Amino acid sequence: MSAEKMGTVEYIQHHLQNASVCSADNINATTGLCEGFWTFNMDTIIVSFLLGALMIFVSARLGKQLETGKPGGFQNFVESILDFVATNVRDAFPGHNPLIAPLALTIFIWVWLMNFMDLIPVDLVPWLYQLIIGDPHAHLKIVPTTDLNTSLAMAVTVFALILYYNIKIKGLGGFLKMFLFHPFGKFFIPVNVVMTFIEEISKPLSLALRLFGNLFAGELVFLLIALIGGTLAVGAAALFWAPLQILLDFGWLVFHLLVITLQAFIFMVLTIVYLGMAHDEGH
Repeated sequence: MSAEKMGTVEYIQHHLQNASVCSADNINATTGLCEGFWTFNMDTIIVSFLLGALMIFVSARLGKQLETGKPGGFQNFVESILDFVATNVRDAFPGHNPLIAPLALTIFIWVWLMNFMDLIPVDLVPWLYQLIIGDPHAHLKIVPTTDLNTSLAMAVTVFALILYYNIKIKGLGGFLKMFLFHPFGKFFIPVNVVMTFIEEISKPLSLALRLFGNLFAGELVFLLIALIGGTLAVGAAALFWAPLQILLDFGWLVFHLLVITLQAFIFMVLTIVYLGMAHDEGH
């Protein structure tokens, strides 16, 4: 539903609500929205899956059409991304693990694609969705990384790998010693346990909250800019507000292109660094 048909607060709240499914017991009787742990944000799940499938499909197609003599423009572009990721892995990861580079590349591309959905006009896809299903009040969010469930799920997966490699490389005894004797030695074991626990738990939290916070804030800015051309542009005032909205939209879009790339890069680099620390027997 567009900004002209609802107030500012309702417009923002409507756009920040996912298309969710849940059991009848978890539906709020007042709002009619799903609540509780067993709520599935279907727009987040479907868009994430489709973007992952797109990444696999394009990779498979490119793999069958590789040229060694005169590679095409798209192949050159992909090779430049591969070189970029490989350079970062070499610089930030000690030793060798064949999983790290493919994992880093997958994270960078997938997170970037999910972030890129934020550049599509905020009203366009929800409006098409409402038109198709015939419900002008239907909710739809097409940016998976503005859903904390997405960034938290990815961060928890990376954290599980961190724990796995910590125990595999250092052994269970070495991993427990890290909690007992790091960073202040054997005379400060209680302090060491607390400090190391905070250090470890901050890894998934920093991954998840940084990505979610930046993309959520970016989406809010797009919504506020959309309101300029919606609720404010009435009558003759539209001659002023509409061009201003276009100008602000373009400026924020260019800046946000940098933000979505930077956030995908940070998520990838932190993953490499954290896994590198897990492989360091002396840490």
